[in-house]
Amino acid sequence: MTDFEMDKGADGVAVIRWDVPGKSMNVMSREGFTELETLVDDALADEGVKGIVITSGKDDSFAGGMDLNAIARMRDEAGDAPAQGLFDGVMGMHAILRKIERAGMDDKNRGGKPIAAALPGTALGIGLEIPLACHRIFAADNASAKIGLPEIMVGIFPGAGGTTRLVRKMGAMAASPLLLEGKLNDPKKAKSAGVVDEVVPADELLDKARAWVLEAGDKDIVKPWDEKGYKMPGGAPYHPQGFMTFVGASAMVNGRTQGAFPAAKALLSAVYEGALVPFDTALKIEARWFVNVLMNPSSSAMIRSLFINKEALEKGANRPDAPDQRVQKLGVLGAGMMGAGIALVSAQAGMEVVLIDQDQAAADKGRAYTADYMDKGIKRGKATEEKKVETLGRITATTDYGALNGCDLIIEAVFEDPAVKAEVTRKALAEAGGDCIFATNTSTLPITDLAKASDTPEQFIGIHFFSPVEKMQLVEIIKGKQTGDRAVAKALDYVRQIRKTPIAVNDARFFYANRCIIPYINEGIRMVAEGVTPPLIDNAARQLGFPVGPLQLVDETSIELGAKIARATKAAMGDDYPDEAVDEVIFWMEGEGRLGRKAGAGFFDYDEKGQRQGYWPGLAERYPPKDDQPELIEVQHRLMFAQVLEAVRALEDGVLEDIREGDVGAILGWGFAPWSGGPFSWLDILGAPYAVERCDALAGRHGRRFDAPALLREMAEKNETFYGRFGQHAQAA
Repeated sequence: MTDFEMDKGADGVAVIRWDVPGKSMNVMSREGFTELETLVDDALADEGVKGIVITSGKDDSFAGGMDLNAIARMRDEAGDAPAQGLFDGVMGMHAILRKIERAGMDDKNRGGKPIAAALPGTALGIGLEIPLACHRIFAADNASAKIGLPEIMVGIFPGAGGTTRLVRKMGAMAASPLLLEGKLNDPKKAKSAGVVDEVVPADELLDKARAWVLEAGDKDIVKPWDEKGYKMPGGAPYHPQGFMTFVGASAMVNGRTQGAFPAAKALLSAVYEGALVPFDTALKIEARWFVNVLMNPSSSAMIRSLFINKEALEKGANRPDAPDQRVQKLGVLGAGMMGAGIALVSAQAGMEVVLIDQDQAAADKGRAYTADYMDKGIKRGKATEEKKVETLGRITATTDYGALNGCDLIIEAVFEDPAVKAEVTRKALAEAGGDCIFATNTSTLPITDLAKASDTPEQFIGIHFFSPVEKMQLVEIIKGKQTGDRAVAKALDYVRQIRKTPIAVNDARFFYANRCIIPYINEGIRMVAEGVTPPLIDNAARQLGFPVGPLQLVDETSIELGAKIARATKAAMGDDYPDEAVDEVIFWMEGEGRLGRKAGAGFFDYDEKGQRQGYWPGLAERYPPKDDQPELIEVQHRLMFAQVLEAVRALEDGVLEDIREGDVGAILGWGFAPWSGGPFSWLDILGAPYAVERCDALAGRHGRRFDAPALLREMAEKNETFYGRFGQHAQAA
């Protein structure tokens, strides 16, 4: 079986179809590249072939990208010279794409054969880099297609010529959203941006590409950068306009990444240096910077967590062996922000939704959330009026629990009050069928206790959404002590339906995500009380790659909520409660009426529009900054270890059963330093012996909360890694 096949038509056009067997979308392998080169060589050498069209055998896509494991094999097979092995492998890919680009032309740019790319749908990564090497790109008018270079999102950048070609085609400024942000466009927007050349009706795609190939002449197939006198759009770095572009780009990259993401800086270096030299030299520069990123442990960790592990979890890596549990009819109890968001994403996924609240006005308001969301999508061209009507038609807003009859899954999303939750659980289950799975959306309350409201606790489970539901990718599934396999399978299948990423954990206080987030916030608050300046605390976190610092985060989530959680936790833990120092700050802030952003006053001051205006001066009056501020690395290690040690304890306690879920959940759930690959990946990058050494030092200076867990200390003694010991299903990329 082959990935590519070629058909030489009677009209002289050779059509190369990419169709990887057994895959819904094409993915490029090393073997596939070899096959493609062989067919291109054949067509270029055949005098009866006038030109080539490269297309896909998949009806609605061209390609999803490169098999990143293939890149890992290049590195591993090189033995003691991994960088050289990677460089040679990448330059081999460049040579194949350059062969397509030159298409048999001589040094005077004559005698080549036209090569067109015909994209029936989505074209990502190498799926766009191949077309960029072709002479003309045709895309089907497929509104659901996504075209772009998303590599930066998994810690690398386009390394098969995509970086160099896109900048030379569009200019650095125009190319920056696609390269530095991984922006994806539909075909029409891709054409407007200058990425593709023509958008045509899907049923005419191949005919249009063939026709162009038969009509194209020498001048039609020479790339601008292969002609004398080529000038980069927008100006090269030494041009006044280009100079300003690159200065601005450098500031933008460092402003957004805070230097925490090596791929973005390497990408910008490849673009800048490549723009100063001829095209073929620029490809070598791109390859060197690409290898530089691949050799950084950050890229391997990001690829593993955000690509390999994330995909495995989404495909049901830890799903119990149970029949298909896809949801047909969903009940949602509570039409507040969480319930309304759950109803929205579920209706978008094609489910019939019953949205219940205690009064009709509240239920209608919850349904209107979907209408408002769809209206915004229509304004941005992301939705249509017809789609809005269709989606709203799936949501029934009511106060009648009888409407839950026939639901195969009910999700309760009412107040975080056990008594209220128990009441609505009983009312709902009295109306639902006996086979209905019941889920509670809670961030802190033990699932096993809440399940007591059900006569069938094996059908009771936790499904913890993050807010806002429609934006956050992670869903935390919590298994109570009596939760059965069918309930777990139902929850996992439901999360797959709404196109989010699940992690499944066992029941314990705060589950997994909040168990790790709370120490992060608390450590920041502790430092305020110690006299560490708030800007140092929050900026230290941002320079680690966190989207917001701990003080800003507690303002966003509500200081009032923090105080409520603190009181409940203290009541449950008694003398073992460790956070008195944090409470002193939180309760004082609460008493001052500074409840966070929603109140217009917290650690920050806010204007009437809710925009931050700087840290509240009263904080420094109460907790004066000390003259001797700690080193940046000390602050950063306190913030990092506060979280990762809790993740290790969650693994020790059996809350986490799979370190892949720990890493993916941390990045998607609360933005844990994505460059690190997650808590367990970060500890592997540090090495267990050094991690324990740092724990001992931090514990000596700041307290027993930094004591190394027994598991980590044991691994340090054996010089083990988490992915070496626990990651048999999650090998490094």
